[in-house]
Amino acid sequence: MLLAVVRHAESTENATKHSGFYQDPRPWTGPAAHALSREFVGLTPRGFRQCQWLRAAIEELVGRDPYVYSSPYRRALDTAELALPGRGADVTELLCEQHYGDATYMTKRQLYAIHPDTERDRQTRKHLWTPPGEGGESLAGGVMRRAAEFVAGLDGAGSVVVAMTHHTTILALRSVLERRPVPELVAEARVCKTPNAGVLVYERRGERFRQVDAAEPDC
Repeated sequence: MLLAVVRHAESTENATKHSGFYQDPRPWTGPAAHALSREFVGLTPRGFRQCQWLRAAIEELVGRDPYVYSSPYRRALDTAELALPGRGADVTELLCEQHYGDATYMTKRQLYAIHPDTERDRQTRKHLWTPPGEGGESLAGGVMRRAAEFVAGLDGAGSVVVAMTHHTTILALRSVLERRPVPELVAEARVCKTPNAGVLVYERRGERFRQVDAAEPDC
C-alpha cells in the first residue's frame, strides 16, 4: 500500500492569520468561530495554483487512481476536488483539524486573560493542551485517537490512498505511521512544518509504514 498524506492548499486563514481571523477582542463566540473555520474558510489564489501543482505531483508520486479520503473542512474538500478532479472523496471526521473549542480564533492574550489555567500547557506542553469549551481536544488525546483509527481502517481502502488533511492532524498521523513521539514532531514543526499542499508518501509492508517520498509546492 502507498499512502499520500497531503496538507490542504493555502487558505484565506493561512494567508491572513494575524490580520483577519484573529482579532482582539474576538467578535465571535467559540462555536461560531469553529463553524467559520470549518465551513467557510476557502482557498486563496495561491491555494488554487498549489492545487494545479498537486494534480501533477500526486499523479507522479502515487499514480492516477488513488482512493481519496478528505477532512470535511471546506479548505480540504476544495483542495481534493481541484487537485483530484472527478475522483470524489470519502469524507471522514477522522481527518479533521484539531478542535480548538472556545479558543478558536482567540489571540493568545485574550485566551490567557479569560482562561489563565491554560497558559502553561499551551506554552510549554502544546501537545497536552486541551482547549477550553465544548469539543476542545488535545493533540496527544483526541487528534491522536482519530489518527490511529484512520490508519487502522486503511485495510479495505485499496492499494493507493490519498489523505487530505491539516497540519496538526499530520503531526498525529506521522506519530502513528513513523512510530515517533508527538513532542518530538511538535518540536520539529516549530522549526519547519509541512507546508500547504505538502505531500508525504508512505509505503506499508506488513504492519509497518516507512516514508518513501515527499514533495513541496513550488508556488
